[in-house]
Amino acid sequence: MPELRKDPIAHRWVIIATERAMRPNDFPAVPIPPVKGFCPFCEGNEDKTPGEILAYRPGHGAPNTKGWRVRVVPNKFPALQVEGNLDKRGIGIYDMMNGIGAHEIIIETPRHELSSTPLSVGETQDVLWAYRDRLIDLKRDRRLAYGLIFKNVGRAAGASLEHTHSQLIATPIVPIRIREEMEGSDRFHQYRGRCVFCDIISQERGGGQRVVEENPHFLAFAPFASRFPFETWIIPTMHVSHFESIQKPEVEALAEIMKSTLTRIERTLQNPAYNYIVHTAPLNTGDLETFHWHIEIIPRLSSIAGFEWGTGFYINPIPPEDAAKFLREMSPAK
Repeated sequence: MPELRKDPIAHRWVIIATERAMRPNDFPAVPIPPVKGFCPFCEGNEDKTPGEILAYRPGHGAPNTKGWRVRVVPNKFPALQVEGNLDKRGIGIYDMMNGIGAHEIIIETPRHELSSTPLSVGETQDVLWAYRDRLIDLKRDRRLAYGLIFKNVGRAAGASLEHTHSQLIATPIVPIRIREEMEGSDRFHQYRGRCVFCDIISQERGGGQRVVEENPHFLAFAPFASRFPFETWIIPTMHVSHFESIQKPEVEALAEIMKSTLTRIERTLQNPAYNYIVHTAPLNTGDLETFHWHIEIIPRLSSIAGFEWGTGFYINPIPPEDAAKFLREMSPAK
């Protein structure tokens, strides 16, 4: 019989359609053939992108030249722009402001790779340090309230360029998805005096059936009320609200578990398109005892249709317990 499950953080409901239960090979594989031709993100094409904001260069070479490991540039076609004032205003009941913010591209490697899993653990650490450094820098801009880091892999996930890269969009308001999580975690804390994310970690570790893998600093698991097939979260096991607070031991551990978990997903599902999103606390807040940063990985295996749009429910055709088992059984080793 189908199950209705309630997410303990945002309080949204999910239908786990057990009668439709699927296995990994029931999802059609959509191979992503590499595109031959010019790539502006490859090493040697630095003059084909906007000037870099940040780059890690072992030899400390000149900006916008070869010899970098990770490179951050403004998006050539930004969703929001840095220049200008917010100019908040209203027209009757309608509120509006200028589209002020930041939109940056984190180019993760000078090599032309289609995903981040071929990167070494050390190269993945560089990417994570770039995330941290850019969030810390953007915190200085008082106009900005939130910094969202996300990655699109494959055209079905919204990637317009195949060279592996992430994006950072900083907005002058806190996005509704983050507000929902923060409000839900606030309610839980007021009622029970504990962090809901910390309680989830304790419960998942205790049961183990939805755990994909863990190390001393991070847990990867399929959420109890997973919205999508093979949805996987990676969360620090110690309470911390802001991603940019991450330190060297945590960066090393996160790089290992991210590479391993993404490799399990790619091998289990035959290289699906997917997104991952870093959910962190707002830029303009101090440490929060009620919120816990985490990464949500969402393979693009199903589509949102009329029922989902009309209700806010999601229908997931594979129980998260089964998804976690398939991922656990897939070796991430080469």
